[in-house]
Amino acid sequence: MHSEVPARLVPGAVVWRRTVLDAGGLSRILPDGCLDIIWTAGSLFVAGPDTVARVGRTTPGSFTGLRFASGVGPAVLGLPAFELTDRRVDLAELWRPARVREAVERIHDGAEPGAVIEELAAEHLRRGEGPDPLMRAVAARLSAGDSVAGTARAVNLGERHLRRRSLAAFGYGPKVLGRILRLGRALDLARDGVPYAQVAAATGYTDQAHLSREVKALAGAPLGVVLA
Repeated sequence: MHSEVPARLVPGAVVWRRTVLDAGGLSRILPDGCLDIIWTAGSLFVAGPDTVARVGRTTPGSFTGLRFASGVGPAVLGLPAFELTDRRVDLAELWRPARVREAVERIHDGAEPGAVIEELAAEHLRRGEGPDPLMRAVAARLSAGDSVAGTARAVNLGERHLRRRSLAAFGYGPKVLGRILRLGRALDLARDGVPYAQVAAATGYTDQAHLSREVKALAGAPLGVVLA
């Protein structure tokens, strides 16, 4: 069971909750260009931006997370996203351990995990310099299917400078981010029942075979398996 609601205190973020009842099933977490703070099994940790799907076997339990909009997580956590790419890190390694322990104790005492994580994140966001404002436009253009060169021109940056700022904001360069965001658009259309050939055309793939190769490369399985 999975649910999501918009965060109240962190703009653009989403609070999600997931309950897993059965052990041994296949879990496939797709890359999305985002960072999450997650509560499960009595601990808080950070899930960095993945470059490919993270596949494993499920274990029963409850999970609550705060997923930041692309480019916002580094401003909350206080470090560039590339330091967390493809990593899972205990939150106490990034923030004051005493503050994290206090949050864990509040949850153990009955506070709602999502609310506690939101409060922590909002507190750190207020203290920092805020997200790189230009990276919001970068993510929007790449999500809409613009090329790296076109995006660089639109935001008045050289491609090398764009890459450096993208690595800090998203954990990947703009080319990888564009591939991941395009995959997300394609999967959304496919889930709505759009034929695969039309999905490929609408999201900028050369053809259905190109779409299939990208899904296999990023999601680790054929499109039909991923959708199932």
